Formats: sequence, structure tokens, C-alpha cells
Amino acid sequence: MKIHILDDWFDTLRTLPSFDLLKGHDVTVWTDHSEDVDTLAERLAPADCLVLFRERTAITAPLLERLPNLRLISQRSVYPHVDVPACTANGVLLCSNMHSDTPSIAAAELTFALILSSARQIPQQMASLRAGKWQMGVGQTLAGRALGLYGYGRIAKQVAGYARAFGMRVVWWASDAGRARAKADGETVADSRHAFFAEADFVSVHVRLKPETRGIVTAEDLLAMKPSATFVNTSRSGLVAKGALEQALAAGRPGRLALDVFDTEPLTDAADPLVNHPAVIGTPHIGYVTEDELDLQFADIYDQINAYADGTPIHMINPGVWTGARC
Repeated sequence: MKIHILDDWFDTLRTLPSFDLLKGHDVTVWTDHSEDVDTLAERLAPADCLVLFRERTAITAPLLERLPNLRLISQRSVYPHVDVPACTANGVLLCSNMHSDTPSIAAAELTFALILSSARQIPQQMASLRAGKWQMGVGQTLAGRALGLYGYGRIAKQVAGYARAFGMRVVWWASDAGRARAKADGETVADSRHAFFAEADFVSVHVRLKPETRGIVTAEDLLAMKPSATFVNTSRSGLVAKGALEQALAAGRPGRLALDVFDTEPLTDAADPLVNHPAVIGTPHIGYVTEDELDLQFADIYDQINAYADGTPIHMINPGVWTGARC
């Protein structure tokens, strides 16, 4: 099969062990990013299969209509960036391993790294040292402080384990069903949504972005937090209501933000006010960007390609396309 891999910005994938799974296929790797439909249509015209690097490129109806050779899109995890009805209309099968039983170590590790960085003012202390000013402030010890985790899923549970190793108290908030599961597991659930935000020293959100969760964290939630607290988001920026972060920064509640996700990605505006705010620690959506995590993820993606090539596709999102092709 002619396989095109999008958005491998550092040409990492061909250096990983999992890349051997594509032996026997004709593979093209694109190391830049384009959102222009004309450019993408020209580049991808020969492709039988597209491999997506998470949500970096949107696959839209206008693009799909210009890719007559395309038969398969292989990716991993959620797919809000893929127009599934348009895939079906154009005879393109989408396969995506939802990995419900796989721990997300990399994202959890980054989350806790941001918590530590915020508590100990690591970026600011580094900047002060490099400017010849020595110390710039006094940080916080994590032991004994409360970490509020919003969302009772795999990543949040992994973060909870790290927090407990540091002596933190873990408090939960989630959907009704999520809170019920947490209580059944013997976890501490906040008495109310307001108490969850108001009493935590750190709040980290770990919820999948869906239409019903968009804007689930409001300005009211953030403004209830303590001036000494930190809000962390390594999930999706759309989980926070538009303008809520800016309102929080203006009010100083919470006092700090630690963000790995932004409304515009890639965010390349060096003058972006959110990125440059002194109370913000920002990283460029690197939660899943480790060699180990990428090798794990793309092994799943390549397995889907080989299964399709063998006539036994797996993890089909729109199986009607395959049923129709086999009739």
C-alpha cells in the first residue's frame, strides 16, 4: 500500500522499532504541517492510506473529495478532527484503536511535571538565575496539599498515584457516573463542584473533549480557586470556556496556570499574551510526545494498516464502508 504519514515534525517515527511493521509498504513521511486543502490534496493524491499524528491535521470533506485513491485512514484515540460521514461518503474506512485498557503514562508524567514546575517556580527561577538575579520567590511543598482531579479516567488515576507518592491529598470531581465510580472505589469526592475548585491547591482536568464537555470548566469555576492555587490543563483547551483563562489571570484566581494545550495549535505567535503571561507555564502540546509513547501508539496504528492489507480490518469506526467493499 502507498502510505502517507502526516505531521511527523521531527522525523521521529522512522527511528522507532515500530516502523519495521511497515516493511513491504511504500511509505512517505511528511515532516512539515499544512492546513491548505490544495497543498494537501496535491501531496496526498497517490495515497492508499493516511496515517494521522493525533489531531494535528483536520480531515475534512473538501479534502477527502480530492483523494480518489484513498481507502484507509489509520490513527489512534479520539477523532474529532476527522469528518467520519465524509469518510463514509467517499468510501474511506477509518480505523482507530481507542486503547481503553492502556495506561497513558506520558501525559500523566507531564501533568505532574507541570504541577512540580508551578509549585517550585522552576521556569521563573531559571529565568532569574540566567538574568543574574539569583532567587525570585518562594515556592510550595506538595506534601499535604490538595490535588483536585477533574475526570475519573486512566490518566487522572495515574496522576493520582504520583501525587500520593509525594504525600498529596487527592480529591475528585467528575460526571455523575464518574463520581459514583470514584466513591465506589473508596476515593474522596468533593462535597460540591464549588468546594472542589475552592479548596484545592492544584486542579488538573482530565476529560475527553466531546460536544457535551466543551467549555465544561467555566470562569466561575476558576474564579472560585485560591490565589495560591494552580490550574493545570494537559487534556484539551476546548474543555475550558472561551475567555475563562484570561478572566482568571486578570483576577489572580487562581494565581497560576500550567497549560500544555491551546485554542490554536500549532501556536507560533511569539507575542501571544497567554503564553507570555508571568503567571503561566506553557508547553507546546507535548503530553504524548515521547519516544516510548509514540512507539506504542504507532505500533497500534501500523497493526491496523496490516490488518486491512490482510483483508481483516480491526478497530473500524465506520464499518459500513468495509461491508460495502466486500459485497
